[in-house]
Amino acid sequence: MRRFLFGLVVALGLPFMAQAQGAEIEDVIGSQLEAFNDRNVEEAWQYASPMIQGMFGDAGNFGMMVQQGYPMVWDNRDVRFLELREIAGVMYQKVMLRDASGGLHILDYEMIQTPQGWQIDGVQILPAPDVGA
Repeated sequence: MRRFLFGLVVALGLPFMAQAQGAEIEDVIGSQLEAFNDRNVEEAWQYASPMIQGMFGDAGNFGMMVQQGYPMVWDNRDVRFLELREIAGVMYQKVMLRDASGGLHILDYEMIQTPQGWQIDGVQILPAPDVGA
């Protein structure tokens, strides 16, 4: 009976834990996107994982990379969070946003949990979906 009750508590609690986790991840990504719009590269830098920070060395290099390689992130608007999923133990958050000229983009954010909380460990631009042919 105890095993059943424990299983029931876990089963009922998991959706709430996943919801809370998703909200935390959305908050991190959303905060970084706002920081880029505000041109506060130092703040945006804080949401990058230690691996990303190690690759770029400082906030200035990181900001330049985002501005040149991810212009839709540098100038973003109409941010919508799509599906959050786990693949081989890694969390990925799909995000749809518009760039400065109104173009629609879908990005996949790889997230890791660190002692400082969730951080962005990589971003991939996904191909645009085919729309009716």
